[in-house]
Amino acid sequence: MVKRKKTTPQFAICVNTDDPDLLTPRRIYQVLPDENAVKSNYIRVVDNEGEDYLYPAAYFILIDFPPAIKHVLLQTAGVDR
Repeated sequence: MVKRKKTTPQFAICVNTDDPDLLTPRRIYQVLPDENAVKSNYIRVVDNEGEDYLYPAAYFILIDFPPAIKHVLLQTAGVDR
């Protein structure tokens, strides 16, 4: 059995987009861990369609919310972690 390291949920606010159907400026998005993406200046976010996809890191500002807010954001997104 492979043990996964539990990661703290991360969030970012969109500040730019080239496709307003997938990303909305000033909206909060969940960021998923992706070390390879980070090396290329991209981040993996759950977009407006509910799919995780790579976007330029420059489109976002990472936000460190308190645990209670992270919990609420995950609940409203239907994620149980």
